[in-house]
Amino acid sequence: MIRLASLALIPALLLATPGMAAAQATPPAGFTLTTGTPRAPEQLSARFDKADLSFRIEPAEERIEGVAVLDFTATAPFEWLPLELDEAFSIEAIAMDGEDIHPDDGWKNENGRLWIDLAGVEAGRAFQLRIAYSGTPHEARNAPWDGGFVWSTTPDGKPWVATAVQGEGCDLFWPCIDHPQGEPAQVDLHITVPAGLSAPSNGRFLGKTENTDGTTTWNWSARQPNTYAIALNVGPYVEMAADYQSRFGNAIPMRFWRLETAPVDRAAALFAEFPLMLDFYETVIGPFPFGDEKMGVVETPHLGMEHQTINAYGNGYKLDGKGYDWLLQHELAHEWFGNQMTNVDWDDMWLHEGFGTYMQPLYARWLNGDRYMEVELAEMRKTLANRFPLVSGRSQESGAVYDGATGPGLDLYYKGALIAHSLRLLIGDEAFFRSLRRLIYDTAEPWPGNFRPVYRSTPDLIRIVNEEAGRDLGWFFDAYVYQAALPRLELTRDGDRATLAWTGAPGDFPMPVEVEIDGRSITLDMAGGRGAFDAPRGAHILIDPRNRVLRDLDFIEAWRARQTAN
Repeated sequence: MIRLASLALIPALLLATPGMAAAQATPPAGFTLTTGTPRAPEQLSARFDKADLSFRIEPAEERIEGVAVLDFTATAPFEWLPLELDEAFSIEAIAMDGEDIHPDDGWKNENGRLWIDLAGVEAGRAFQLRIAYSGTPHEARNAPWDGGFVWSTTPDGKPWVATAVQGEGCDLFWPCIDHPQGEPAQVDLHITVPAGLSAPSNGRFLGKTENTDGTTTWNWSARQPNTYAIALNVGPYVEMAADYQSRFGNAIPMRFWRLETAPVDRAAALFAEFPLMLDFYETVIGPFPFGDEKMGVVETPHLGMEHQTINAYGNGYKLDGKGYDWLLQHELAHEWFGNQMTNVDWDDMWLHEGFGTYMQPLYARWLNGDRYMEVELAEMRKTLANRFPLVSGRSQESGAVYDGATGPGLDLYYKGALIAHSLRLLIGDEAFFRSLRRLIYDTAEPWPGNFRPVYRSTPDLIRIVNEEAGRDLGWFFDAYVYQAALPRLELTRDGDRATLAWTGAPGDFPMPVEVEIDGRSITLDMAGGRGAFDAPRGAHILIDPRNRVLRDLDFIEAWRARQTAN
């Protein structure tokens, strides 16, 4: 999602020692409101096979009842299994393979880390946990930037409910492994809501049941969903439906759940953008990753979020002169950059946000030409803070990354997009887009059915780019990704001879630069970070006339300083 404000979340906790109940670390207060802290050793030893999640949503009371049936397979022996679940919930019962586990000595939930005594499991053993719980979930104060449940009403007074938990994690409403690599292989959802309301969610629709108590249960199934991308949505929706005939031969269901009160013409215009955006992504990147499920969007009482196959949309059908709905396009990008390809750690979040954001100017060009792409890139350049590197090289939790006071913040998006643009222009379209396909699908020739979701890190991207470009580009990533400040070009003159030199890079920086001398263009290869050329006295020298290179620029930094001062 696009974050326009920082998150204020609480740092990580100490890890527990495997198999030793006495050493089970109690996480700090506020642990539930962060996500992506390092997994406990026991969690690393449990393969998460399936989560079957039943929810009863009670909008009038602003509470939920939940039953989570979780299937695991032990890959190494351990005694206790820690899960994450908000302490706001009362836990009614926990059972393992049908046998009750008693709370006195069999489980405890301290500050959101739920330790469960499994009485020892051996490697290779499959087991099932059933956890019944209920209560009032954490309410979002300003979703999606401050996440949780959103309890709202439609313009005509009907319940309108949504979840948005990217910054805080899945444990705000179901017991999970709250880490990017905590994805279950399959998630089934059974969402019970008051009759007359709909509950669109992730994956394939498996039907609904009209219950005798005046409620309806909506059933869904999704494969390997991103943990924070599992979403509950409840409201008086009207479903809009059509199929997209993919260039890869399959038909992709397109679904948009709009409010009953939404302006029909504007909703129809937004829905008409779905196939255009799918065509762009499938042409430029590759197959829609979840074509056997759906491209789904639901109108929400918050701005938006990349919920897998059910993206949240709250942009109000606004037009801003770009020729497309930026929010719809950005959240759809995350089906590739976030849901199909998921970062191994929050420290690699720029792989989601930077490349996802770069898709907007590329789409502007796809629709309307180079000028509209360049306008978007120029606006992005004005936002860069360059206070923290995009990647620190150490494990991070969400708050440290998204908060501009402690991490890259908005640079994840806009600096990441500009780095992607510079990389594309450096290595060429063929190598760039082959790199993206391998990053996303683990193959340069993806086809529906020949790929599965993958986890990726920044070193993975560097390795792939080096292979596709046929050269070592570590210097590029060292300067742009692992360093906060942008490299700078210095021009010196000596009679009719001029020299350009890169400064501020952590080592050799042979980034080629185009130079225009009185309208005549040359390209310097900048071997060793330097390049010289002839330029008569009084000649007008324009460096990088087509703005192909991301670099420090005095006039932008002066403008940012004045904006900050004002």
